[in-house]
Amino acid sequence: MGSKALVDRIQLELNGREHDQVYDLTLDNCKVATFDGFPQPLNKLRVMSAINMGLKNLDGLPNLPELTTVDLSDNKISDFDQLVEKCPNIEHLNLCGNAVKTIDALKPLQKLSKLATLDLFTNEVTRLPNYREDVFVLLPQVKYLDGFDINNIELEISGDEGEDHEDAFDSDISGESGEDFEDEEEEGVGLSYLQSSKALQDEDESEDYEARAQNGDAADAINTSASASQNNGKRGTKRKHESDNAGPDTEH
Repeated sequence: MGSKALVDRIQLELNGREHDQVYDLTLDNCKVATFDGFPQPLNKLRVMSAINMGLKNLDGLPNLPELTTVDLSDNKISDFDQLVEKCPNIEHLNLCGNAVKTIDALKPLQKLSKLATLDLFTNEVTRLPNYREDVFVLLPQVKYLDGFDINNIELEISGDEGEDHEDAFDSDISGESGEDFEDEEEEGVGLSYLQSSKALQDEDESEDYEARAQNGDAADAINTSASASQNNGKRGTKRKHESDNAGPDTEH
């Protein structure tokens, strides 16, 4: 039954596109325990969001050689051997809210030589002493852990950069050519940080609301603000930097 649910969801998301024209895939909240039933091949897939699916492991995950950005947050995964084997070119990985309890559980990620950003909020491992230092030692290729680098400097995203990356993501969702995505991806930072650009967008729209309200167009301004609020939760999980989750050595 789980496999059928996954197949049906994927077919819905493909929306008639050929497999070699699929560059992104969103499976959020599709309740299955594994990836059994995942169609093959999706060799051009670059972005996959699989938030809150109830995944216990990654059984059934096909080879996704071009996958660079993956969000597996809010699942129950603790073993990442198959992820590394099937998706060797991951650059941005969100594992927030999974079942990672030890630093050793992250050892398979050493094979992801291109891994640049990693999120682990609300995993038990974040409560360990020297959590951040140990992860950076284990995974020296990682530039940003939970949104901060080894020197506790936060990843910053300019408004233009965030908007460009989001435009590329939306282009793939609508089934347009992935060539624009390919250009923008070099400047973007991955799915787990899209909310940062959303925050910047909301700030701009908030300023627009105030200006329009002063000019007597309050009704339209309220509609603008409400639309921004609705879009803010559209995709992905919101990053948080909380000292109670990240352990005593992650205060900034």
